[in-house]
Amino acid sequence: MLRGILLIGALLFTSATIAAEQTGYISDDIFIYIHGGPGNQYRILGSIEAGEKVTLLGDTQDDYSHIVDHKGRDGWVKTDSLVQHPSFRYQLPALQEQLKQQQQKLQGALSEKGSADSQVDHLSSELADTKAALQRANKERDDAKKQLAELHNNDKYKMWREGGVIAAIGALIAVVLVYLPRPRAKKRDRWF
Repeated sequence: MLRGILLIGALLFTSATIAAEQTGYISDDIFIYIHGGPGNQYRILGSIEAGEKVTLLGDTQDDYSHIVDHKGRDGWVKTDSLVQHPSFRYQLPALQEQLKQQQQKLQGALSEKGSADSQVDHLSSELADTKAALQRANKERDDAKKQLAELHNNDKYKMWREGGVIAAIGALIAVVLVYLPRPRAKKRDRWF
């Protein structure tokens, strides 16, 4: 019976331990030893490098936590040597990949910028050509307006001149007609 109770207790302890397993990491700034029990007095099973991933079994005694390291060794390490966030050893490859992607994006943006700069230069030269053509067209328009105004003024002058000539001829005819001898009227006392 005692064996049955011990077996049930061991199964419950094992299932509780498995349920409490979490992932942890050894702090990046240390190199620690894994001990066979919760203290310095237990034998050293090996060492764990800084930043290495470990499995926390959920047991703690004094300042030590029960873990399984990356090599599968079951042991105890100081609790203050453990952190919950991924270490730089695991973060570095992801950060390097992100850096590589950002550098590729930067290169793409720089090449697009170079292409955009050449387009801006091309469009600037086209704009300068268009402005020069606009200035030429404005000058030609102003010259055409001046010529039209001169023609209009010349037409008015021509009409006034022609009117003056006609008036002068009319006045000359009137003067000549005034001084022309008039035919004498026939006297009525004659028969014929």
